[in-house]
Amino acid sequence: MSVTVEQDRIILAGAATVEDAEPLLAALLDYPTLVIDVSSLVRAHLAVVQLLHAAERPLSGAPQDIFLRDVVLAPLMNP
Repeated sequence: MSVTVEQDRIILAGAATVEDAEPLLAALLDYPTLVIDVSSLVRAHLAVVQLLHAAERPLSGAPQDIFLRDVVLAPLMNP
């Protein structure tokens, strides 16, 4: 699982698959004020990307993948 919750952030790490969408949704609903850390994110399924956009929260860190960083998640990284 690539979704973990720490004291001050929700962390997405490695390859976030479609199976990670449900735990991510649960974390977003349970912790509505936590920042989402994507600095260790390598890949993300479209379901995960859609949740990140729907949450409209700023992201912490930059994904390792250039396409994720510069195109897919760019609007959330510089709100």
